[in-house]
Amino acid sequence: MENNWRHKTLENLEKKVWPTLSSDEGSYLIKTCNSLRKKQLQYFTTEDLRIMIGQEIGLHYLIPLAIETLTNDLFAEGDMYEGDLLKNVLEVDTEFWDDNKDHWLQLNDIIKDRRQEIEKMKFDISKFDNCKHRK
Repeated sequence: MENNWRHKTLENLEKKVWPTLSSDEGSYLIKTCNSLRKKQLQYFTTEDLRIMIGQEIGLHYLIPLAIETLTNDLFAEGDMYEGDLLKNVLEVDTEFWDDNKDHWLQLNDIIKDRRQEIEKMKFDISKFDNCKHRK
């Protein structure tokens, strides 16, 4: 990745601009995702990460930011509930983890000693655990 990637937007990094929506177009989620694609990554909040990762948008750039957040606070909370960011990260499609071994190893290292806590929260960890790096 470029050295200054955090100062760019997903649109800049992915070189794909989504059209600006009018106020009467799209649901709250669609409008929010559209808007977040135009926000510099350095200003993303836990909630911003939770939303975009939950929609599997910009994972190549957002998972590293999420891993930083989870390193500091495994159960970091967006606007929903304790651990909502971790839940969305763990539910990312297995294919992403298969293609991104370094990120998988980083997250696995963070959660390996805290799996009992994660199980108590009833988060689905199967997609993360079923990737080829676990086998």
